[in-house]
Amino acid sequence: MSLWFLLPISLPVFTLPGIWIIDCDRSVSCVTVTDLTVIVLFVCYSDCDHSVLCITVIVIGLLRYAQLIHKHSNSVLNIEGLFAGWLCAAGLMIVGNFQVDHAKVLHYVGAGLAFPGSLLFVCVQTLLSYRAAETQRDFQTAHLRLTLTALAFTTLILNILYMQCGVFFIQESFVLQHAAAILEWMFAIIVLLFYSSFSLEFGSISSETLTALMTRRAGASEDRHRLEKV
Repeated sequence: MSLWFLLPISLPVFTLPGIWIIDCDRSVSCVTVTDLTVIVLFVCYSDCDHSVLCITVIVIGLLRYAQLIHKHSNSVLNIEGLFAGWLCAAGLMIVGNFQVDHAKVLHYVGAGLAFPGSLLFVCVQTLLSYRAAETQRDFQTAHLRLTLTALAFTTLILNILYMQCGVFFIQESFVLQHAAAILEWMFAIIVLLFYSSFSLEFGSISSETLTALMTRRAGASEDRHRLEKV
């Protein structure tokens, strides 16, 4: 079994203690969108390097893309899945490097990319899971991801209803703010669980999988070169 299966598991394993630290370090009355966006950023600890975690998300998306290329023919949906994962990672990196106290606009732009990007990623990957399913275990994994996607969609929609502007706290109501905070926390946990489910497939990643990715990139480069000549 390939050790790549440890990569998806590392996200929730190292992030859940960080969520506990954040919740214990701040009083309930001080919970803000900044805290919850950091949770969605998969922060292990408050001083953790956000860039490393974002790179982990990017690598997971790239490995999943390569795996589907190796097992099945490439498709537009697979490319969309890769794009959605990288869009989410870009939002997370912006959020982590531009804190709300110093660069509010950029921070909120990053949050606006991270939340919808995460939802788009889980939706596309669920469709890809059903399309690539061959065995009973594959279908069970696809059913699990469908359940997680439905939960993520529900929590994000409810959060929008409470927030009225997506991920921004604009209500003055104490109850509404904390209801939205709980929904964002739940959304982050669901996305983490979704990422960890890739460990079921990543155990079968081999050098042939990475070779298929490199071959695909080389083929794309040759096509561009031919078009330039024309």
